[in-house]
Amino acid sequence: MATVLPPPSKRQKREEVERASQQIEQPNISEVRDINVQFRDADTGAAQGSVVRLSLADLRPQQLSLLLNSLLERDASERLPYRFYNPLGDGEFSQEQLIKQYLDGSLTTELTLNIPCRAEAVFKVRAVTRCSASVTGHGESILTASFSPASSSRLATGSGDRTARIWDCDTGTPLHTLKGHTGWVLAVAWSPDDGVLATGSMDSTVRLWDPVKGTPLGAPLKGHTKWITSICWEPYHLRDPGRPRLASASKDFTIRIWDAVSHHTDLALTGHKGTVSCVKWGGQGWIYSASQDREVKIWNSATGTLVHTLKAHAHWVNHLALSTDFVLRTGFYDHKGKRGDVPDIVDARRRKARERYEAALLPAGGIERLVTASDDCTMYLWEPSKSTKPIQRMVGHQKQVNHVTFSPDGTLIASAGFDNHTKLWSAKDGTFLFTLRGHVGPVYQCCFSPDSRLLVSSSKDTTLKAWDVRTGKLAENLPGHQDEVFAVDWSPDGERVGSGGQDKAVRIWRH
Repeated sequence: MATVLPPPSKRQKREEVERASQQIEQPNISEVRDINVQFRDADTGAAQGSVVRLSLADLRPQQLSLLLNSLLERDASERLPYRFYNPLGDGEFSQEQLIKQYLDGSLTTELTLNIPCRAEAVFKVRAVTRCSASVTGHGESILTASFSPASSSRLATGSGDRTARIWDCDTGTPLHTLKGHTGWVLAVAWSPDDGVLATGSMDSTVRLWDPVKGTPLGAPLKGHTKWITSICWEPYHLRDPGRPRLASASKDFTIRIWDAVSHHTDLALTGHKGTVSCVKWGGQGWIYSASQDREVKIWNSATGTLVHTLKAHAHWVNHLALSTDFVLRTGFYDHKGKRGDVPDIVDARRRKARERYEAALLPAGGIERLVTASDDCTMYLWEPSKSTKPIQRMVGHQKQVNHVTFSPDGTLIASAGFDNHTKLWSAKDGTFLFTLRGHVGPVYQCCFSPDSRLLVSSSKDTTLKAWDVRTGKLAENLPGHQDEVFAVDWSPDGERVGSGGQDKAVRIWRH
């Protein structure tokens, strides 16, 4: 059921007429003089170019972006889009606010105005607007979905029918049905080099598959005694050549690290006293695990020793996300990958993956950040390498927070809750930004576009919704599913969104 807003009441109509009839006082721009402006990197504070003299009347973001590219001596082919922030407080850059502050005396032309700026993605993803394919094949609900890190051509899904499937998104047809599990498939994860697909099931096993041929790679990985709840791969820049590893979390309170070649358990991480609900493998060699014992534990992936235990939540920890998740998932692939800009040599691939990881750390000052979501209706933002105390307790949801994710550029956090709301937060300090209202049922998952400008959410109300994260407004309403939508993913190249749920159909969305 699509969301239908009620018509405005008489009171709302009357207030709107009154607002429209009021004359808005415009500041006298003719009184505004020139001011010294210095652009500074929003992450590091480093000066960008030299100090320039500008009129406040000319301080518009588009003009500032052209000026900054000129100061940095970039030609037309090298220009980057920039995002500017309020130099005298928090939030977005506002010319009107600066002029008012000058007119009321809180801003003077004698001082240099330091304007924080950050380069945005050079490519722009358009909001998905239509369902390009609805593909049936699964016999039960679709529980998880994930695009290949290389392109939007392949989508993997796991289902309650005890199979995983790989879909050809270019033609809207099924490629492979991966049979072998004897229980619901709860987790699917692509290796960062796109070479192996891992699936985890309620039958307590992890299976590895060749995504090109659709055939199993050896016997199942056995060791867990209960459901597999989450799977993640070792980051590409950390792996030993020819020896990829992955970690699996289980309802048996343990995390296991597997050698994907020998199919043996390298390490078994024990210490949790409840179901391990989520596991992530960080880019500095730490493994993060969230559990229903209300704790988040951090492990050394080389030795299996416990590094930290993060205690703050009062109920089950449902999900966690790293500020570097996007680059760890995609490894050496970037938005240019489909044009052949992928290194052929392993060392070059490792080097590119490391460069992308180090660039993703810059918005947080070179530190990998962590956000955790819980049934206690709160989230916590952490910098585990600096302190075991949280940076911020993020409150606002009225019910359980089911899913949380960082934007690919590491500047925003989105959370999906059972209170029908999706919320946006600043990844810098955890401050609240927007509540995205529109769903009329619990929101199960959310996912950013690769350029960090859009967000898509899936809900029990059978719809997906695409949001503009800069304004917090609804960009597109996407009805089409016949029942609850459990899983959603935006392809790393930005071309497609894939979704699945209770109606057993995989839907591919495009602009």
